[in-house]
Amino acid sequence: GVHFNSSDSIRLDDLRGLTAAQVDQDGSVAKFELVRDAGTIEFEGRFKNGKGAGSFLFKPNQNFVSEMRSLRYEELSLNGLFSLTLHDVRMEFVRALLALGYDRPAIEELVSMSIHGVNLDFINELGSLGYERVPIASLVSMRIHSVTTEFIRDLKGLGYESVPVEGLVSMRIHSVDPDFIRGLGDLGYSKVPTEELVSMQIHGVTAAFVKELKELGYESVPVAELVSMRIHGVTSDFIRRMKGRGISDLSIEHLISLRIHGSEG
Repeated sequence: GVHFNSSDSIRLDDLRGLTAAQVDQDGSVAKFELVRDAGTIEFEGRFKNGKGAGSFLFKPNQNFVSEMRSLRYEELSLNGLFSLTLHDVRMEFVRALLALGYDRPAIEELVSMSIHGVNLDFINELGSLGYERVPIASLVSMRIHSVTTEFIRDLKGLGYESVPVEGLVSMRIHSVDPDFIRGLGDLGYSKVPTEELVSMQIHGVTAAFVKELKELGYESVPVAELVSMRIHGVTSDFIRRMKGRGISDLSIEHLISLRIHGSEG
């Protein structure tokens, strides 16, 4: 009485008893299986035009169930075991997490880690960079938003040590990359706080914008004012139009006020 749809990518080599020739042969009857630590999924069906359809039978691995129970996973549902099997959550991975101090992660967390590529190499590399015992939800978020160890190393090389995980994720979401940081550094903006870097990217404060302002005589404008200028539409073209009308040496505050009160230049 339960209906659901799911999709996943599985290597052909992992499907015992299935060959590429069978997949390509119309009308081919195939019986094959996916064997994982948590259980075995037995498939039976037919192929046509490179696509197959059929039924499957799931058989939990009782040795895996016993080992999980010894680790205090006492209430393992059939659906949970099926997910662990389908997403290849292995016993060695569970034991390694426990050894690293993760206290009995939920089945859903184990599956989510596998889906998003949170593996032991990633966790250990983070540890070597000073990020130990990162919560599982944060590990998954890091993988979803491409917070790589290479990205963290690049930030360290630019003087950004121990950026909180939430900050790293926010930087990746808003495209704050090393090139952006270097470009600002070349213009005199060094070690800008990560929150300000994110705000700059959100509001379109680019290195090119800062450079144009510098050429117009506005040097070392505070980040908060740069952001305010972008929010209120104070562009380099607007400043040039003001200068063309003989209105020069306007402060940033005055330029923003002109925009707020509707001056189009």
